[in-house]
Amino acid sequence: MWQFANFARGPQKGLRKLVLNSLGQSPKNGVELMDDVEKLSMGFWRPSPGSIYPLLESLSREGLVTKLVDGRYELTEKGKKETDGQLWPRFGGPTTVDQMVSEMKNYISYFEDLGKEKIAPYVAELEDIRKRIGGLTVR
Repeated sequence: MWQFANFARGPQKGLRKLVLNSLGQSPKNGVELMDDVEKLSMGFWRPSPGSIYPLLESLSREGLVTKLVDGRYELTEKGKKETDGQLWPRFGGPTTVDQMVSEMKNYISYFEDLGKEKIAPYVAELEDIRKRIGGLTVR
């Protein structure tokens, strides 16, 4: 959980990225954004209204978000461009395709070490994953 320390130190860096990425999923109000951050941190961190609402005002002044009539915020085109290609932060998890492929290889090694008996209950799901990956690699 120490990885959250950097995000909890201030809204200018981590919280800003979390909010922009969350709004990239769907429009939300401040409470929903606080809920998203809390859920992502597995309950470790819930930003305060004193962090969220000033940040939303700042993002609005920058032209990255706009407030809807129902009180929710959504990304503007400028905001979408700023978050374009970014993945939801995973605090220590992969954030690039290279890192994801490497992590997938690591999980395959883990499954191999577990053995067929322990992964037997998941054969259908693993087969579905195999087919989907195969569909990505067909030329």
